[in-house]
Amino acid sequence: MGAQSAGPLVVGVDSSTQSTKALVVDADTGAVLARGQAPHTVGGGEGKESDPGQWWRALGEALAQCGEAARQASALSVGGQQHGLVTLDAAGDPVRPALLWNDVRPAPQSERLIAELGGARAWAERVGSVPGPAFTVAKWAWLRELEPAAAESTAAVRLPHDYLVERLTGEAVTDRGDASGTGWWASRTESYDQRILDHVGLPAGALPRVARPGEAAGTVHAEDLPLPRGALVAAGTGDNMAAALGLGLRPGQPVLSLGTSGTVYAVATRRPADPTGTVAGFADARGDWLPLACTLNCTLAVDRVAALLGRDREAVEEGGEVVMLPFLDGERTPNLPGASGLVHGLRHDTTPGRLLQAAYDGAVFALLQALDRVLDVDAAPDAPLLLIGGGARGRAWRETVRRLSGRPVVVPEAQELVALGAAAQAAGLLLGEDPAAVARRWGTARGAEFEARPRDGAAWDRLTATLADGAALLRR
Repeated sequence: MGAQSAGPLVVGVDSSTQSTKALVVDADTGAVLARGQAPHTVGGGEGKESDPGQWWRALGEALAQCGEAARQASALSVGGQQHGLVTLDAAGDPVRPALLWNDVRPAPQSERLIAELGGARAWAERVGSVPGPAFTVAKWAWLRELEPAAAESTAAVRLPHDYLVERLTGEAVTDRGDASGTGWWASRTESYDQRILDHVGLPAGALPRVARPGEAAGTVHAEDLPLPRGALVAAGTGDNMAAALGLGLRPGQPVLSLGTSGTVYAVATRRPADPTGTVAGFADARGDWLPLACTLNCTLAVDRVAALLGRDREAVEEGGEVVMLPFLDGERTPNLPGASGLVHGLRHDTTPGRLLQAAYDGAVFALLQALDRVLDVDAAPDAPLLLIGGGARGRAWRETVRRLSGRPVVVPEAQELVALGAAAQAAGLLLGEDPAAVARRWGTARGAEFEARPRDGAAWDRLTATLADGAALLRR
C-alpha cells in the first residue's frame, strides 16, 4: 500500500438507511485506495426501523472488504443518516430497533410539540427548524406516548452516527451538524435546549457531548474491527453535512441530491430560521450553517411509477399537460405526511412516456420550490446546481432539473460523497486543515457541465396550481 499512497491513509464511512460504505483514502491526494459495502435491513411494518447492531456488523464487513488498507489508517470519521432515534439501556444495548428519519408515524407528536412550545415561528427562531415527523424530538415523544416501557428503560439517546462513534471510541460524542437535526439542540445558543428537554422528559445527561468543529471524538478502542487501535476518530456528522464537506462547498453553492429521498441545500454564513418549516436550519460540520429541504419521494417513487407503467426509467416523453405529484410515501416537503400520489389532467392522448415525465416533474418541482428559501440572499441567482446522488447519473433526471430550474448544472464525477466528506473530516483532523479545503484540494466537485435551458414556466404553473387545488385530498 505504501508505494501507492503519497500521504497517510484515512477512512470515511457512510452509514445510510440502506447500507454502510467505507472508503480508504490517501489524505494528501484524495485517491480512493480501497472500498467496501454491506447492506442494512429496514423493517417495522407501518414504520421504518433498523437494529443498530446491524450497522456495527455492516461497518465491520465493509472495513474487512477494504483489506490491509483499513489496517493502516491513521484516522476515521463516520457520516450517518440523520434524525434516527437510537435508545440504549444502562448497559449500552439497544432497548428497541432505531426509529429512522423516514418514519412518519410521529406526525401527531410533531404537530403537538410545535403547538405546545409557541408555534412554528418560535421553534424556527429558537431551534432553527420546525420539528417535522422526521426530527428526533418527535420520535422520542412518540416513543414515550406509544411505548412508555421502552422510554422508561432508556438510559441514553443517540443518533445513528453517534452510536457508531461511541462503539468505536467508548466516548459519547456527537457534532453540531447532526445534533442540529434533533429538535433539542438550539441553533440560537448552539447548545442543548433545557426547556425542550424538560418538556419531552429527556435528561440532558442521556445525550452525548457536542464536539467542536475540528475536535476529535477519541481514538479507536474497539477490538472487533479491522482498524488499528489508537487511530484518531473524528466527531463525525450527519450524512448531508458530510456530503457538503465532500464537495468542499463554499457559501451560496446550491446542491440538489437525487437519492431515495431528495435534498436541496447550500452552505450559509447566516443562521437560518424558516417559520414555514420548509427549510431545516441545520448547522454544518465546520462552523457555518446548512439550510436544507428534504423530500421523501425522489428516485424510489419515480422508479415505482416507471415499473407500474412497464417502462424503462429513461423512457420519458416531453409534452402534454398531465401533472403528477408522486407523494407515494406521504411527504415531508411540502409537509403532507398522510398524502398519497395525485395525478391530474389525464387525456385520451396522454402517453405512458408523458405520464412518467410528469412523475419526474413532480419530484423535481418539490425540491426546486424550496431552493429559493434555502439560498442565502447573497447567493447568485444563476449559480450552477451541483447535481449529486444516484439520480444525477440519469439523463431524465438531469434534463428535468435543467428544464424546471433554468440553471446550469454540474454533475460531479465523485459519487460516494458522504464517505468522501467523512474522509475529508478525518484528513482535516489528522493534518490540522479545514476539511472543506481538503476536499477542494482533492477536486471532488469536478465533473460534466451542462448549460442552462429556458425554464418551463407552463409546467411550473400547472404543478403549483395542482398542489394548491389538491390540498384537501393531499391532507387526508
